[in-house]
Amino acid sequence: MTVLEKINNPQDVKNLSVAEMNELAQDIRDAILNRVNTIGGHLGPDLGIAEATIALHYVFDSPKDKFVFDVSHQVYPHKMLTGRKHGFVDNARLHEISGYSNPTESEHDHFVIGHTSTSVSLATGLAKARDLKGENYNVIALIGDGSLSGGEAYEGFNNAAELNGNMIIIVNDNEMSIAPNYGGLYKNLAQLRETNGQAQNNVFKAIGFDYYYVEEGNNVEALIEVFKKVKDTKKPTVVHINTLKGKGYDPAVADKESYHWQVPGFLNPQEAAAPTETYTSITKDFLLNKKQQNEPVIAITAATPGVFDFNPEFRAKMGANFTDVGIAEEHAIAYASGLAKNGAKPVLALMSSFVQRTYDQMSQDLALNNSPATVLIYWGGISGADMTHLCTFDIPLISNIPNIVYLAPTNKEEYLAMLEWSYNQNEHPVFIRVPAAELVSTGKPDTTDYSKLNKYKLEQSGEKVAVIAAGNFFGLGEQVRAEIKNQLGFDATLINPRFLTGVDTEMLESLKQNHNVVITLENGEINGGFGEKVTRFYGNSDMKVLNFGSKKEFTDRVPLEELYNRYHLTKELIVKDIKEVL
Repeated sequence: MTVLEKINNPQDVKNLSVAEMNELAQDIRDAILNRVNTIGGHLGPDLGIAEATIALHYVFDSPKDKFVFDVSHQVYPHKMLTGRKHGFVDNARLHEISGYSNPTESEHDHFVIGHTSTSVSLATGLAKARDLKGENYNVIALIGDGSLSGGEAYEGFNNAAELNGNMIIIVNDNEMSIAPNYGGLYKNLAQLRETNGQAQNNVFKAIGFDYYYVEEGNNVEALIEVFKKVKDTKKPTVVHINTLKGKGYDPAVADKESYHWQVPGFLNPQEAAAPTETYTSITKDFLLNKKQQNEPVIAITAATPGVFDFNPEFRAKMGANFTDVGIAEEHAIAYASGLAKNGAKPVLALMSSFVQRTYDQMSQDLALNNSPATVLIYWGGISGADMTHLCTFDIPLISNIPNIVYLAPTNKEEYLAMLEWSYNQNEHPVFIRVPAAELVSTGKPDTTDYSKLNKYKLEQSGEKVAVIAAGNFFGLGEQVRAEIKNQLGFDATLINPRFLTGVDTEMLESLKQNHNVVITLENGEINGGFGEKVTRFYGNSDMKVLNFGSKKEFTDRVPLEELYNRYHLTKELIVKDIKEVL
């Protein structure tokens, strides 16, 4: 029997010897490898935090003492020690446990957490409420894996330092973010590592924290010793631990960036298929070409270069024309605005789920100043992802801010034409929703003049029903048109809107002549989205309008097929709805 098999709750950890705790750390790593190899997930950061999590549960008393895990990149060992090991060792039950902190799973989790730099702020709130109620327990925030580069982390530290009571922050310094760390703060962390925590410059002491350093952050005994010292402290305290990202799995140690997160089957990789052209590859080619032409282009990422395949080779080729701002999407938007205002050509790539972190910067720093930056939104659309990483909200968020132009290409040629126009124009901030699908090519250059805003493209003429299909739902629009012909016997009109931020009043007005129904298809939330703009246009007319997309809800690991049926996003269900209003 493994040690992990004997652990059903944190109390069981307290009965272990140091030798057993070291065995438990290995058991935890084996379980992490099993889960990630089977269903995918965060690998390197979780492998590196095993000993620290064991020591935390040995010294503190969860759930009375409250742990808040930043971004949940390091929550797997905690889950295993709090009654959820079946989500890691029982392959039939892996999907019962999410990859993120989740209070519906366990009393040992206090928040749903999937975005970064939040733990200190959340924990500060817990600690302040505790003090107001006259209660007595420890509040521990664990932050690391690059999360210190996010603006909210600074705000949280600044406020936490003012607490006149127990507040413990574990800074898990594995010398990495998702990719390599960037920024002045990490230079100070390096100084502290090099001096065993004795450097004269100490950012944590400077703002008012007691400070402890653990050089061997994967040594259970050393961790227990320090955690015992800080338990029940009456002052805000930082414990800075130096851990090894990927510990226990040599490939993850050797290539920390690639093994931050892994897909199923990584332990037995199949021979890679020959490289194919993708929207990601043509984006990189576009940027590299501009750089080679000595253009003032600058590619920007907020600590997630792997999402866009901004790999080390690409970054090296771009050189000074590439910036990783760290996990700081808010700064990335304002930084891009400043670059654009001073004549550079910024192209910022963001994952849809993270763009919502930037709303004020999009509105104030970028749009209000009409800075002509280009922002590429990746992975936008309905998915079966965890509730923390849904990508369905970007259209309502972006498309309703004045001055921003949000474009939705349907193929390679449109995408490249939009990218080229956005890069060269100086009138607007332009967002482009990069298709979240396999690359489609028409083989014909797109010669559209995108400076003529909100002009839709009539793809196929018809009657009675007009299908306006945006972005990567254009293919669904083609299917619906064919199904209308099959079931109802007439040709519908098919329109590619291309612009998500406005309506083509001339084209929509013309549809009144021989159409009774207009349907809109968008791969995202309907509320406040593209389709509602069309509905408002026809509000005082006899035109019937049906908007198809997702509902306003947080879904959690719901299969895509189930969601498409729930939202009537199949050609059969759409045509059924059309028939009911004809």
